[in-house]
Amino acid sequence: MRKLIGFAAALALAIPFAAEAADPNDAQIAHIAYTAGQIDVTAGEQALKKSKDKQVRAFAEEMVRDHQAVNKQALALVGKLKVTPEDNPTSQALSADAATKLKTYEGLSGKAFDKAYIDNEVAFHKTVNGALSSTLIPSAQNPELKALLETGLKVFTEHQTHAEQIAQALK
Repeated sequence: MRKLIGFAAALALAIPFAAEAADPNDAQIAHIAYTAGQIDVTAGEQALKKSKDKQVRAFAEEMVRDHQAVNKQALALVGKLKVTPEDNPTSQALSADAATKLKTYEGLSGKAFDKAYIDNEVAFHKTVNGALSSTLIPSAQNPELKALLETGLKVFTEHQTHAEQIAQALK
């Protein structure tokens, strides 16, 4: 189980990426944020296929619904602003790590899957929230993008709290 370090490790790359490349630009921020949201949608969909636990399934439904909604808003905003999200090393690392984790989770079932999924969601949201508040929001230049990221941070902080509550219940 310790091998499951979660998607959070890859998102932590956002901070070194920001330091290495000065600050990410709005196109890169949009891509990172969208990628992180899509990863949580995909993980939630996997949980809905595999989990039988009522709390885990309700949480997964919430992740799919909320992250799809935020990503839809993000796509509408980049369309309005005529900005093309820019693929970058952070987004690529997130995607590669997510593919590995999803494959690992395929081999789990029952309580082992539920625990791995929820523990990862706690870690993922802690890291996402940290990257949003310390790197992505401060680096965003467009006020509308910054506002969307700030709204996302509020929602994702609630997700983190919810995941932590479920993790305690699954012990």
